[in-house]
Amino acid sequence: MKTAIVGCGGIARVHAETIKNSKHELVAFCDIRRERAENFSQKYTGGKAPVFDSLEEMLRQVDFDVLHICTPHALHVPMAVAALKSGCNVFMEKPPAISRKQFAELKDAEKASGKLLGVCFQNRYNTSVTQARELISSGKAGKIISARAFVTWSRGESYYVDSGWRGTMELEGGGAMINQSIHTLDLMTQFMGQPVSAEASIANHHLKGVIEVEDTMEAYIKYGSGIGLFYCTTAFGSNAPILLEIHCENMILRIEGDSLTLIYPDSRRETVDCEERVALGKDYWGTGHSACISNFYECVEEGKPAPIGIPQVENTFNLMMDLYDSARAK
Repeated sequence: MKTAIVGCGGIARVHAETIKNSKHELVAFCDIRRERAENFSQKYTGGKAPVFDSLEEMLRQVDFDVLHICTPHALHVPMAVAALKSGCNVFMEKPPAISRKQFAELKDAEKASGKLLGVCFQNRYNTSVTQARELISSGKAGKIISARAFVTWSRGESYYVDSGWRGTMELEGGGAMINQSIHTLDLMTQFMGQPVSAEASIANHHLKGVIEVEDTMEAYIKYGSGIGLFYCTTAFGSNAPILLEIHCENMILRIEGDSLTLIYPDSRRETVDCEERVALGKDYWGTGHSACISNFYECVEEGKPAPIGIPQVENTFNLMMDLYDSARAK
């Protein structure tokens, strides 16, 4: 299949590397900073793929099957809608939207198009996550009781200022939650199931006067299966591996990065043998990008529903918005 990428920044490199190492073909690149699209074309196609600084122009001039959207958050939905209306499939970076209105527009556009839309929640494909899922589904772990998650990363002033869009409500839609930690919220919700209610608090501790969004959120979430506690911050001194613990009747499943440890009631610990993969991007982004993207392409080819589409991300998106509503109401 033929693939185009819009937004040629850091995360787009992961998408481009995956496509380059597959049977599919990169045929066009687009970025408002044209030189970045030119660099991608040179690196991944030897300069053969045309470049654009307008998505509308690229959609008019180039025929392709899948558009990868790796742009600032606020542009995800408008670009996905335009691509779906043009008749191509869409694979988009997180978040799927920055408002409930945008999410509704995305749902309507996908339904009307008859095309597939996938969202890049690559950590669902991490080996540690798939192993934990198997232990729960098999019944070995026992009934889920509760969960807790910690995302403690480091983002300084230059990360926001140099980007031209991060740290603004208009283009990012939020901070530590919607950008760095939505993947971990998604994993917790995958394990815990349907959210029932949520309370949260947000703060900006270390970048006051620099960003409009939060650098920290703490949340108390009631799921049908139990309580979830969530903490995320970009004010830490380094990028630590994410920590997610699922407390079950027979064991605690402790996911730390791409490792899985089982902690039994007698305090005995067992490290589960997880397949080692090389991360295409930063280690703390997870190792599931290739599997996530490849799975989407398989479904496009076989005419199957997207593996991580609108129905599969709706719980996570609605929960995130509920957390923001709760925190901003205080």
